Amino acid sequence: MNSASAFLQQTSQLDCCGGLNNVDYNKIDTSVMADVFHYIDLTDAHFCAAVLVIIFNPIFWNVVARWEHKTRGLTNFFGSAHTACYSLGFLIILLNVYLSHSFTEAMRKQPKLELLESAEAFYSGLALLGIGYLFVFSSFYALGFTGTIFGDHFGILKKEKVTGFPFNIMDNPMYWGSTAVYLGITVIRNASPVGMVLTALVAVTYKIAIGFEGPFTEEIYRQKTKSVKNK
Repeated sequence: MNSASAFLQQTSQLDCCGGLNNVDYNKIDTSVMADVFHYIDLTDAHFCAAVLVIIFNPIFWNVVARWEHKTRGLTNFFGSAHTACYSLGFLIILLNVYLSHSFTEAMRKQPKLELLESAEAFYSGLALLGIGYLFVFSSFYALGFTGTIFGDHFGILKKEKVTGFPFNIMDNPMYWGSTAVYLGITVIRNASPVGMVLTALVAVTYKIAIGFEGPFTEEIYRQKTKSVKNK
């Protein structure tokens, strides 16, 4: 019997007699998985702090912005929608500074991956960093401070939708630019598998945040258009 026939016979036995229940898990080579976890300490305090901040930040600014839209609580407190928006923006900036610190500390405390220490990886990371910052700063320039920091939730609405660069390239370039920056920093500064895991978490949380923010913001402008037509 040749090797192909033997393989087919073994596969058939697995299929007809319990499938994976026939597998002897004691013979599985777990060295690859062990190697992966060798680079990542999930119990490290800096890693846990980074995870918590990554998840907390978009929840916080979305909850506060929606509360403001519903109650005008911050506007009433500060006496001005612009002052309230700038105050929230300042707090969001501080949260992101702490996120960057936690992110960097989590990578610094854990092992590097040799694969990411090559010249090719370095230049790829440099490109990601450049593209990320380009999207972040150009988005901020196009939207302005209040347009970036939930100004529409404070009643500070744009006269028309921003369609120029980088919004003619992709939706939500601020979020995806920030994600590219984190990935670039991961490769250039630390060659860190932990950084890659945290960057993936950043991407997931931003994707979820976009799912909440996008439709709500569209509804704000839909209501604005409706009120203008009814005048």
